[in-house]
Amino acid sequence: MNIRNMEDADFPEICRWFTTEKELAQWGGPLPRFPLDPPQLAEMLAESAGTPPRRWLFCAGEPGAATATAQVVLDWRNGVALLGRVAVNPGNRGQGIAAPFLKSIMQRVFAEPDIARLELNVYTFNQAAIHTYEKLGFILEGVRRSSAKVGLERWDTAMYAIVRVPPPLT
Repeated sequence: MNIRNMEDADFPEICRWFTTEKELAQWGGPLPRFPLDPPQLAEMLAESAGTPPRRWLFCAGEPGAATATAQVVLDWRNGVALLGRVAVNPGNRGQGIAAPFLKSIMQRVFAEPDIARLELNVYTFNQAAIHTYEKLGFILEGVRRSSAKVGLERWDTAMYAIVRVPPPLT
């Protein structure tokens, strides 16, 4: 699957995907404010402008008609990337988009020689996402219990990671 950088033209479409505070929190964690709006996405996109960038924002689909989105926060010093804010357009769910989309992102991340580890956090009730991550080779490393508060609910966060396979010794 082809991935591309998120563009300003994608903002209105992505903002429509999250119709409740709970949906937005499931996607973006505690920081995005409901309702999600283009200025919040523009702030995230601005972090991709540095050298080296602090964050990558990816989409699948044509600009303005994204079918999926994800972000990767980059810790260049430690060689660690954090995959997050993964979502498939509600109109495209159930079509097998997530796994090839994420696999393309994983290939992009591990094409960087300085990145050795890709990790992610997922709420434990999100079994569809967990199934996809495990299918892609991510390993459960632990659970932070009661780590997020959304409304009156407390959510547990599962921590997963995959490590670049080192080249064979010669």
